[in-house]
Parts: sequence; structure tokens; C-alpha cells
Amino acid sequence: MRTVYVNGEYQPETTARISIFDRGFIFADGVYEVTAVIAGKLVDFPGHMARLRRSLFEVELVLPHSDDEVLEIHRQLIARNALEEGLIYLQVSRGAADRDFMYPAEDVPPTFVMFTQKKALIDNPVADRGQKIILVEDQRWHRRDIKTVQLLYPVLAKNRARRAGADDAWMVEDGCITEGCSNNAYIVTQEGTLVTRELSTEILSGITRQSVLKCAADLQIRVEERPFTVDEIRQAREAFSTSASGFVNPVVSVDGTAVGDGKPGPVARRLREVYIRASRAMAI
Repeated sequence: MRTVYVNGEYQPETTARISIFDRGFIFADGVYEVTAVIAGKLVDFPGHMARLRRSLFEVELVLPHSDDEVLEIHRQLIARNALEEGLIYLQVSRGAADRDFMYPAEDVPPTFVMFTQKKALIDNPVADRGQKIILVEDQRWHRRDIKTVQLLYPVLAKNRARRAGADDAWMVEDGCITEGCSNNAYIVTQEGTLVTRELSTEILSGITRQSVLKCAADLQIRVEERPFTVDEIRQAREAFSTSASGFVNPVVSVDGTAVGDGKPGPVARRLREVYIRASRAMAI
């Protein structure tokens, strides 16, 4: 049984509760973060906190805790759950109040919950065999840079991918890939250039993306931050995705067509290796 954190208290998961009037439940009025844990330490934690603060600012929400206090809660959850490898999920909503589109009174405190999930991140079978991807139309709202809990369309797309015998879906808008359901998307051209969409309101600013691009720079891999088309995927040497829960995962087929030789590519494998090594060294 896991120990979870709910509004200032550590509780057994079987007894932890939030109000049915919580605005995260009623309106998806909240934001979240997911931080990886390896060897009992947090990966890219400062980046996740910076993005959380930005998301909170964009939705006009205030978390009454310092970064150090949030870090201590993470560490307490790791210790209380003996978490060696996996994820910590954090969610902040605008709190509980009678249903109304207007914000509740200022004295209504936000709801702040966190919990752990055990997951094999380093020895990940998907990284060894590569992902099969389908393409779907991107029908989300246009503030994808805010990490909100409104994830209905990615849920629908991931389940559509599963029914099609694939692992995930990449979203397409105006003929170009925006991102995956819960990851950033990349191709490697025949010339060896790594291409991924530039940051804007159209995609989430991935924390793993940021770190992997630094790894690419260290390896002197040429990077172009720009949209890439569906046709470019078909011509690419390889493709992959990045996320806190998957690190670097190769893509071996898109809509049933092999990418490159249909096997995990050397750039993705090398970036995954370097990223994991760097994460082990810098985890806190």
C-alpha cells in the first residue's frame, strides 16, 4: 500500500480523499507534473519545478509552498514508499467550491496531491524493440504549453493507438507533427540532422526534451528546431520520442510503414545512453 500526500498530510492510498466539488474533477481546473526517480533520486527536478511555476502562473493559480518544501515532500514520498525507480505525480487544482465557472473565493485553498508509481524506466522493453506509432489529427486547444490535467484527447488517441496494435499516437496539424500524446517527437534525417518542433504554445516544453537536446549538443549532433512533415518521417533515417516516463524511446514504424530500417536507430540509442548517464550523475 502506497503512502500518498494530500493537502499537507501523508496518508495511506486507501483512505486518501478529495472533495467531489474539487475543480480539478469538475472543470479540469488544475495543472500537474511528473518527475522520474532513478536509484531513489529525482531526475531534472529543477526543470519540473520551473515548468510547474510557469503553468501555475498561466492559469492564475498559486501554490503556497516553496520549491524546497515541494522537494522535501518528494523525498518523503520516495522514502516512505521505498521507491527506487519510477515516477512521482504532482497535481494542483483550484480547490473545492460549489460548481461555478467563476473562480472561488480567495480563501479557498488549492488542492495539492502527490503520489508515487513504480515503473521500470532504464530497462524498458519499449526502448529495446522501438515504438509503433499511428498518426491522428491534433484536436486539442491551443495552449499546449500549459501542463493542464485536461488530457481527454490524448487519452482517446492513446487508446485508438492501442486498438490499432500500436504503442502511441503522434498528432498532426497542417501536415506537420506537433507532438505525441505524452511526449515530444523527433526525426533524424538521412543527413544525420536531428529535427524537433520549436517551442511555442503549440507543444509542451518537455523537461526531458531540454536535457536531451543538451546531450545532442554535447555529442555534436546537428539540431534543427522546426516543424517536420508526415512525408519527412517517411524519408527519415530514424525517429524517437522523449518524456519523463520514457526517457528516449525509438520509433520503428508510423502508420504501419517502417521508419528507416524498422529498427531502433543509433542516434536514439546513443542519446538514451548519454541521457541516462547524465541523469544518474545529476539526480538529487
